[in-house]
Order: sequence, then structure tokens, then C-alpha cells
Amino acid sequence: MSNRAQEAREALGARLRGFRKDAGFKSGRAFAAAAGWAESKVSRIENGKQNASEDDIRAWCEHTGNQQQAADLIATLRHIEELWLEWRRQLGTGAAPRQRRALPVYARTQVFRIFHPTVVWGTLQTAEYAAETFKQVIGYYEVPDDTDAAVAKRLERQQYLYQGQRRFNVLLAEQALYSNVGGPEVMRGQLDRLLAVMGLVRVSLGIIPRSAETKIWLGNSFSMFDDRLVLVETYSAEFSVTQPQEIALYARAFDLLRSSAVYGDSARSLIRRALGHWSR
Repeated sequence: MSNRAQEAREALGARLRGFRKDAGFKSGRAFAAAAGWAESKVSRIENGKQNASEDDIRAWCEHTGNQQQAADLIATLRHIEELWLEWRRQLGTGAAPRQRRALPVYARTQVFRIFHPTVVWGTLQTAEYAAETFKQVIGYYEVPDDTDAAVAKRLERQQYLYQGQRRFNVLLAEQALYSNVGGPEVMRGQLDRLLAVMGLVRVSLGIIPRSAETKIWLGNSFSMFDDRLVLVETYSAEFSVTQPQEIALYARAFDLLRSSAVYGDSARSLIRRALGHWSR
């Protein structure tokens, strides 16, 4: 479990401990007796050593007279469980199921804010570029090779570029135009694709030049789905952000990153310069 997930679990335990004490249970033993639990279970939950279940939360609130808090605490519990999903667990049967699970999120989202400092965002990828990225993922995590199925599911996302009133605000650092994914031919096709999607009314594509003055450091890639979810990818896991205060921080980071980007003809010039590099 990540440090942040563990901290959240400890904070939940401390809140439950407060409920117990305020209800007059001076010890974990007394509360365990009332709930019909082992004393060690109460201690481990309160100290963040054991996950509480949703039924545990409901029972805790009932025995301490905090039934009105149950829904909020259960939402917190679900957030902790979703906070840190290890890639090996997500990719256990291959890459395609993870791509399939993403589709409902895309279907519900109206405003996308995407930042990728080193590679092209998946929804704007060509099939050839996507295949190369999945080969890297499958090799790195040593999971079953389902490259063709994973590419097909990723390309399904592109339907949303043409549907409804969605807005796709995409930021790439200039390095993404030069990161060698699959060799010159694949890169030329991918950069041509970027020039094409820039003409879509729903897509706003910005490029952060390598020499641009930055207002915030270029950190991990992240994807924002409206104001309700942020996904951050690392080498070991996919990190989900759902708390409003944290989502606001990513929104601010996106705005600061966007202030360093160029758009329109300036962005096209950077892409064409990169195309020249891959054509040499």
C-alpha cells in the first residue's frame, strides 16, 4: 500500500477511535465486547493496521451513535481501497482488460485535462504507436501478451473525439515528439496523426517547448476527468485522486503547465520540426 493510502487508513482509524471514546467506551476491549469482535481487531483498525469493511463501519457507527456519519466514512473507505492499484494486479490477465475498464469513465466525462511530458496520450495514438507502448508494458510487467486486443480497446476511446460536446485539453511536452517509440516510421505516422487531430473542434493540443519557462516542474503524467477523478501513472501503480482538495491541486498544476505551452501554428511548427528529425 502507498504511503498516502496508509496515511488515509490511519486517519480513518483515528476518527473511529474518537467515535469510540466519545461514546463512553474507554478501551478497545469494552468496544470489542459490545460489537462481538476480538479486541485485536479494534486495535488494528484504530491504528491503521487492518482495513475495516463497510459492515465494520456501519457497526462502529451504530454502536457509537454516529449512524449519520456512516455514508461519509464508507466513501472514505472506498477511496482508500481505490487510492493505489498496483499495475501487476490491474494487468494480471493482460493489458486489454484495463483498457476496457477505462471506457465507461471516458463515456461519462465531458471535460478532459491531460498532461504527458514524454509520450503521446493514448487517445491520440496511432495503432502502430499504441502497439509499441503495449509491448513495453507487457514486457516490463511480465504479463500475458494481448497486444492486439489492448490496441483495439485503446482505439475505441477515439470515438469520443467525435461525439457530444466533450472538450479534450491535451498538453504534451516537446520531449513527447522525440521519445523514440517504435522507430522513425512509427514516429512519423504518430506526428502526422497529431497534426490531423489539431483540426478537430473538440481538441485543444498544446506543446510545452523544451526551452519554455516553467511555472511548475514537469512531473508525472496525469489525466483529469471533469472535476471528479485524476489518474496518475507511475512505474509501480496507477494512483487515483478523488478528494476535491487534491483534484483542485491538479487543476492548478494543469493551468500552470498550460501557461508554458504553445498552440495553433506555433505547436504545428514544433511537430513539423520533429517530423523533419524523424525523416532524416
